[in-house]
Amino acid sequence: GQEPVARQVVVHHDAVAVVSLREGDTSSQPDGAAEILMIRQYRHPVQANLWEIPAGLLDIPGEDPLIAAERELAEETDMKAGRWEVLVDFLTSPGGTNEPLRVFLARDLKATGTVFEREDEEATMQYAWVQLDQALDMVLAGRLHSPSAVIGILAVHAARGRNWEGLRAADAPWMR
Repeated sequence: GQEPVARQVVVHHDAVAVVSLREGDTSSQPDGAAEILMIRQYRHPVQANLWEIPAGLLDIPGEDPLIAAERELAEETDMKAGRWEVLVDFLTSPGGTNEPLRVFLARDLKATGTVFEREDEEATMQYAWVQLDQALDMVLAGRLHSPSAVIGILAVHAARGRNWEGLRAADAPWMR
């Protein structure tokens, strides 16, 4: 018997993000410390360059999220991974959009052997391998603002602390 509540809702494509991790013999650190690959990209809505992790939309209706994650990793970093698992799933802003985002963990990284031609906002992207502990410090200090990066870094730090127990298979069910 009450008046309906009006809401603005953004209907959005599903999305994926990738925490690319190397450690031990593959790390560039002398002690083999864990590192993640981060991208600095200009984001016009907030008029700022943000440090992020590779991410993108599922461009094709019904696209497999792992295929999309593999594509985004290759397109944005010229890398491929031999091992994939799910770190975490989240809804980007459930009060205003239906966009779900799955964050994958990519390990056993190698160069693709090809360089993807980057255009538009991707043309000026910068890349850096960042020690996982430093990335965590950046999150806690409020210096990272991309939700997929913040959530991915917190999740990979927690999963590593649990010796990777509890990670889901790359094809695990997803609330979408």
